[in-house]
Amino acid sequence: MDALRHVRLMADYNRWTNRQLYAALSPLSPAALAADTGDQFGSILAGLSRQSADDARWLQRFGSSGHFERLTAADDWLVAAALLHESVSTDLGELTALRDRIDALITGWCADLIFKDLDRVLVYRNPTGLPQQHQLGPLLSHFFNHQTHLRGQISTLLHQAGVQPGPSELIGMPGFDPFSPLERDTAPDDQAHPTQTLPQSRSSIQAC
Repeated sequence: MDALRHVRLMADYNRWTNRQLYAALSPLSPAALAADTGDQFGSILAGLSRQSADDARWLQRFGSSGHFERLTAADDWLVAAALLHESVSTDLGELTALRDRIDALITGWCADLIFKDLDRVLVYRNPTGLPQQHQLGPLLSHFFNHQTHLRGQISTLLHQAGVQPGPSELIGMPGFDPFSPLERDTAPDDQAHPTQTLPQSRSSIQAC
């Protein structure tokens, strides 16, 4: 799989698994969504607000280079979304609509990317004001990894509230792999092909 296909796969996964997460919220009352969770977020709604705010901030950074028209055109409403980092939304319907809008922007933008875009160098400042300089490709890996991290934290809050957050395994996403699954009788037996451990020299182990 090439780098662009991987980026687009992760964008699709982000959108799919966010929909699973939000669909799982329906059994919870407004009071339960806003209840103090005793964690860094403070409530489930605060966690959802933080998730969208972080994505909006990163999309603003990606768009600040001026190379991506789709992101530049969305800057006005991304600014408002980024403010959710400090001001928690208490309206689940509003958050759901915003989440869908952000995820549509991410998938659309990633579909627009070409290989040379991944090598573009982005210069920005982190939340503490320190200047940063990284290529877009590695930054997108961080972007999608950070999304997974926050979803995991929010999923933990849902479990604590007695709610199952829904499927989130990448391999379980519809369209994950274009190849048809093997029939049971034709699938290889893991026991018939045990994993072999290759010997390592002392020097190679120390270098890892």
